[in-house]
Amino acid sequence: RLQHIFFCREEIRVPMDSDDVLPFESENHFDPSTPCVLGIDEAGRGPVLGPMVYGAAYCPLKDKDSISKMGFMDSKVLSEAQRDVLFGKIRKSTTVGFHVDVLHADELSRKMLRINKINLNTISHDSAIGLIRRALAKGVDVKEVYLDTVGPPEKYQAKLQHLFPDIKVTVSKKADSLFPIVSAASICAKVIRDHQLKNWKYKEPGLNMSVKFGSGYPGDPTTKGWLKGHDTVFGFPTVMRFSWKTCETLLKKNAVDIRWSLYDEDSDEIAECGYDRRPTKTKAKAERFRYFSENGMEIVTTEDF
Repeated sequence: RLQHIFFCREEIRVPMDSDDVLPFESENHFDPSTPCVLGIDEAGRGPVLGPMVYGAAYCPLKDKDSISKMGFMDSKVLSEAQRDVLFGKIRKSTTVGFHVDVLHADELSRKMLRINKINLNTISHDSAIGLIRRALAKGVDVKEVYLDTVGPPEKYQAKLQHLFPDIKVTVSKKADSLFPIVSAASICAKVIRDHQLKNWKYKEPGLNMSVKFGSGYPGDPTTKGWLKGHDTVFGFPTVMRFSWKTCETLLKKNAVDIRWSLYDEDSDEIAECGYDRRPTKTKAKAERFRYFSENGMEIVTTEDF
């Protein structure tokens, strides 16, 4: 079924093959029982293609102010070369540790286009929660967490504080500019996202399509050029976020009209899908898929033989 091509891929949480694979986490360079502060930030929330990467950086509480001397600041105001240098410092540091969560475009598409949709804010919250739990599972003694807000900051902070009652949680707008440890997390996330796109290898066998994506934002001329190269039947490869309006608009305008049914086993519901329509729920399963009825296929059991 076509939806398998677009967004029903298995989750991939490993780096794409390249000659210079970046690590997705560091080893603990200090006593894991040392009280630590942890910062979280993301890269690639808005682009129409490529992964969204959430990064966590942590260091001993006693060093949370002094690490600013390493030059950490919001990754968006740094040049690519500056980010690469700072990420190199983090990798070699005996004070700062990190790990990231790479959410590939097909995972985002699948979650946001399923019948019971998971919105981007919930996906972001779940990733941040997972990063905190991952640090705790590694034995990092997290005492404070700082992160940028996703949605109303008060609600987000209350949610995290409820889940982690023994940790002081601070959710703030522009946290990547206010707290050096969040800036460090921002740099890790941004460098790894950029590296993923630069070294992208399509999962679709035999696909001859450019990997010059640009920034991934629709206003970027390079991204605009790449978006024009889609197939009129199969649309885009899985580097594309099919849940984004930009993708929906392009396919509705330029692609062949295709319809298919999507069955959700959990809810026992069927959604009619197409390039020009997102999955919409119908009544509980009442009819067989059209493919089976049109081809005269019947249900059989071993007793029929």
